[in-house]
Order: sequence, then structure tokens, then C-alpha cells
Amino acid sequence: MNMGTKGLLLLAGIVVLEACSKVPVTGRRQFNVVGTSQIASMVNTQYQETLQSSSILPASDPRTQMVRSCGQRIATAVETFLNNNGMQERVAEFNWEFNVADDPTVNAWCMPGGKVLFYTGILPITKDETGLAVVMGHEVAHAVARHGNERMSQGILAQGAGMTLDILTSENPGLARDLLMQSVGIGSQLGMLAYSRSHETEADKMGLIFMAMAGYDPREAPAFWERMSAGSGGQAPPELLSTHPSDQRRISDLNAYMPEALKYYKP
Repeated sequence: MNMGTKGLLLLAGIVVLEACSKVPVTGRRQFNVVGTSQIASMVNTQYQETLQSSSILPASDPRTQMVRSCGQRIATAVETFLNNNGMQERVAEFNWEFNVADDPTVNAWCMPGGKVLFYTGILPITKDETGLAVVMGHEVAHAVARHGNERMSQGILAQGAGMTLDILTSENPGLARDLLMQSVGIGSQLGMLAYSRSHETEADKMGLIFMAMAGYDPREAPAFWERMSAGSGGQAPPELLSTHPSDQRRISDLNAYMPEALKYYKP
């Protein structure tokens, strides 16, 4: 092996090492070549376009007020956790925004940087603010864990050796946009399903911690997923073909992690 090859391998090793970081709460190491600051402009543009194309409830609507109240409490808990655990640099990534779309879709999501959208279709299942906190904690956890960035990194690497976000955005902005949307759960690809399920489980654990720190009883999380399961009418796809763990597995995992979450709950 010549010195040039050794140098390239050493450089590649350094890049990989620098691209690895630990996920808050779980400590899992992740490979990430897309920083939140890199995609901030893309995220803001896409979020504003989504708001403009949706029927967004006004700030005076009680549903918007509840979502924003819950969101701010969860956001404060997140920032407290990060500051207390030596991850202050992640706090600067967030510029929180919470909105509600009048849409029957049973969904909610959070983009990198803290751009959150709830659909009114999920509110009958959340029932109250504590149920809302289950979903809010979970969706915000995806952003805190940089799951969208991680999945986008995976997508960019799949485009070919040497591809970077800047090159992809310059050469194929449509593909870059699609990768972002898929990476935050707005759309999915079968090839990424297993990876997405592991992220869902991780976000469940983190979400329990965040909602508990915000003063919401984490023991209400399994009850929410029981309601979600009942609302599906047994029509959920097999777990292998779903981007989410089965409801029963999710409930079992939540109950198993509950003693740890309760350490953070001080009503």
C-alpha cells in the first residue's frame, strides 16, 4: 500500500470519525454527514410552502393554543436536558415553530430545527394535552436525535461515492427536496423501513423523557397507543411493511422503559 493510498484511507477515517455522534438519551452512535445548519434554508422553505398549501388554524383557535402551549413546554424540557448533559451546541439548532393544519390526516411531524406541524385528524386520539404531549415528545425527539439528518445522509450516500449535500442540491434540487421530505416522515421508501422503525423506537424512549420533564405523566403514553391501535380498526399493515413498530410492540417497549422515564417526572 503506497503512501498516497494510506493518506486517503486516513482522511476517510477522520471524516467518518467526525461524522459520528451520540444520540441524546440513548447514547447510540450515528453516522451523519448532513448538519442542521446545512439544511436550515431548505427546511424553512419547505415548511413555509407546506403552511401556505395547508389550511392552517389561526393563533386564536383553542387547538392551536393547546399545541403551542404543549410544544413550548416540551421545547423547554429538551433544552434543559441538552444543557444539563453537555450538549449545549444542539440547543442552537432549534428555532421552534408550532402550527396546526385543519386536515383529517392522523399525523404530526417535526422537521430538523424544530418546525412542527400537527393535523387536526390526530387530535381526537390524543384527547387532551397529555395525550398531545406523547405525540409532541415523540416528534420533537426525531429532530433532537437528528434522525432526519441521519436518514438524509444515508440517502445522499446512496446517490454515489463522493456526493455531498451541496453537490446534490446544485445538480438535482428536486431529489434533495424529496430526500428531505422522506427523511422527516413525509413520504417513505420500502428500502428505508427497517431503519425508520429503529428511529421510531428511539424517539419513543426520548419522547417519554421529554414529556416527563415537561410535567406530563409518561404513563399516559401506552394509553395513547392503545387508542391509536383501536382507531386503526385492525387495518395496520404487517410490521415488516410499516415504517413504525406494531402498536403492541410499541406499547410493550414503552412500559419496559417507563421506570426510567418516571425518574424525570415531577408533577
